[in-house]
Amino acid sequence: MPGTSDSPQPDGLAKLVEIMRRLRDRETGCSWDKEQTFQSIAPYTIEEAYEVSDAIRRGDLEDLKEELGDLQLQVVYHARIAEELGAFDIEDVISAISAKMIRRHPHIFGEAAESPGWEALKAAERRGREDTSALAGVALALPALKRAEKLQKRAARVGFDWPDAVGPRAKIDEEIAELEAAATPGERAAELGDLLFSVVNYARHLDIDPEAALREASTRFEARFRKVETLSQSPLAELDIDALEALWQEAKRAL
Repeated sequence: MPGTSDSPQPDGLAKLVEIMRRLRDRETGCSWDKEQTFQSIAPYTIEEAYEVSDAIRRGDLEDLKEELGDLQLQVVYHARIAEELGAFDIEDVISAISAKMIRRHPHIFGEAAESPGWEALKAAERRGREDTSALAGVALALPALKRAEKLQKRAARVGFDWPDAVGPRAKIDEEIAELEAAATPGERAAELGDLLFSVVNYARHLDIDPEAALREASTRFEARFRKVETLSQSPLAELDIDALEALWQEAKRAL
């Protein structure tokens, strides 16, 4: 019987799957773990993926090992919930991705002389689905900047794109003017969204990852703001805008 002291202990992925089974046990499991749903743990899944990315960015392989484990736990967690619902289990997940990787590499696992291209293979798969739009399958849960970029790239593949960066740059000025002319909070929110979408489009034409660029900008802001805090002899709330700007420029020179 799984989980008894005289049962052989599973290794690797099987061990993690068994741990999750016990955590989710209706009678003896963890009160928190067994109450979770796809929806409640989805934010943790996204968070863990970002922590993996952060460990890679920092070049911290020890931390990367731990974060990959945390991300793997999320996969096992979702699979266990699905298994309880009778939908699929972890073996089905692994089988599906294995089949997909083989299918998308016919030049390695099949008889094709060369790869037809990753995106061409994905497009062929989409043609077998009900939604045949070029934009089909761009996940709603993606970070907003990344989703905007992916939508634009998909549209560009079918010719819906500017020929160079001039058009997207002009569009930014147009959207700023429309934002400034907006009369209501709803209109301003819509125009600001259009402006951000246009900035992403401009970044794409400059071959810049907007998500990474904004992340680095946030990191710079945090470092400089912390420097401002150490430089100031008074609480920041007591300083006027000129004093704050002077401190900010000093922080920028230091960092």
